Amino acid sequence: MDLLDTEVHGIIGEDGFTRLVAAFYRKVAHDEILGPLYPAQDMAGAEMRLRLFLIMRFGGPHHYLEHRGHPRLRMRHAPFPVNRRARDRWMMLMGQALDEVGLPADASAVLRRFFEDAATFLMNQPD
Repeated sequence: MDLLDTEVHGIIGEDGFTRLVAAFYRKVAHDEILGPLYPAQDMAGAEMRLRLFLIMRFGGPHHYLEHRGHPRLRMRHAPFPVNRRARDRWMMLMGQALDEVGLPADASAVLRRFFEDAATFLMNQPD
């Protein structure tokens, strides 16, 4: 049986999302493609927003919604040039973060599918 998206939070908890997002942003901060897209003074804010969004999206508390409102992902990412190269790098770093934190395989598979779809959806520049 496939794990439902809304069951991921129950399996990995907020700690799992915290570890995943922290591992991802440690990589982003030094990446030559993605690093420049994130203002250095807001790296902690970006990390918090992604963590809260993922917690909400995968069955946890809706703190993201309370703080930021509807995610409106395309609108929020519109100012940033997301082409195939950036999308692929984002996926590479998130894949490395998933491997690093060692979440249960079923939860990791659900997250990878979501990240693949979302990263492609957020592309807003030609290759």
